[in-house]
Amino acid sequence: MVDLRSDTVTRPSPAMRQAMAEAEVGDDVYGEDPTVNKLERTVAAMLGKECGLFVPSGTMANQIAILAHTERGDELFIHRESHAYYYEGAAATLWAGVMVTLLEGSEGTFSPDELKSRVRPPNIHHPRPRLVLLENTHNRAGGAALGPDRLDPVMTASHELGLAVHVDGARLFNAAVALGVPAERLVREADSVSLCLSKGLGAPVGSVLVGAPDFIERARRFRKWLGGGMRQAGVLAAAGLVALGNVGRLADDHRRARELRDGLTALGYRAWGPSVPTNMVMVDLEGDAQPMIDAARERGVLIGAVSPHRLRLVTHLDVADDDIHRALDVFHALRGYDGHGR
Repeated sequence: MVDLRSDTVTRPSPAMRQAMAEAEVGDDVYGEDPTVNKLERTVAAMLGKECGLFVPSGTMANQIAILAHTERGDELFIHRESHAYYYEGAAATLWAGVMVTLLEGSEGTFSPDELKSRVRPPNIHHPRPRLVLLENTHNRAGGAALGPDRLDPVMTASHELGLAVHVDGARLFNAAVALGVPAERLVREADSVSLCLSKGLGAPVGSVLVGAPDFIERARRFRKWLGGGMRQAGVLAAAGLVALGNVGRLADDHRRARELRDGLTALGYRAWGPSVPTNMVMVDLEGDAQPMIDAARERGVLIGAVSPHRLRLVTHLDVADDDIHRALDVFHALRGYDGHGR
């Protein structure tokens, strides 16, 4: 099967499995797992922050960040298409008790003026404005890579308004590679960042949340609240350390995504990507997506959808050049498919 549903479907390489088997471990809840400690230090240094915290998932990393930056009754500002709003099960309201204010803008971003217009002055009738959450790359915008020219002004405005900034950087290294900008530069003005190891980088599990020492100390308590404290987690952190060596090859995923998009367009599909694309291709359909998904599966290609009429195809380290050609052959066979045959 050619699996284009997500970059989360990758399997550990033999070298990664060996590193996991040989990892030096301790009890991470006591802070005694040397491999976890190394991973946290490494990711923090790569992103220009002081400290890190290893957690099981990207959703947990985002929710811990929201908890650590806010108190109940505070206000969170976020784009309406962001992962932390759209795909995390209302967790910010459930756990942190914050009011979520949705902002508008292209490719998952919003302008400083849009933010300023939504922040209300201090008043007992209003929630306390406290946190801005940004996402890079932006999933529902087709994997858009957002550069400093788009995000720095928003971060600067946030700080001028007295708001903290968290960046959901689940695929931050995809953005860095696509833009030719160091990941550290992309989040220089952010107060905290989450990085997912189990997407394009290829680890089987885990994310790292980074920020200042007092923030991470507070975050560690919330990790405990959410059940994210793991013991001999070095067997997982070892995979994360190997995964960090895959940053350079993300460019191959981006190239294959371009070839896939161009091939689909040549076949007559409405395939598109953002202004700075990464490893995703969106395909808008006239009819329902599910018949196309089912028919492609029968022919050996797995694809997903982000809406009833929109497919999302994602390249990753388990997708080779031949797989792109196979996928295009299947899409060629499915032109005009309506769920009952051509």
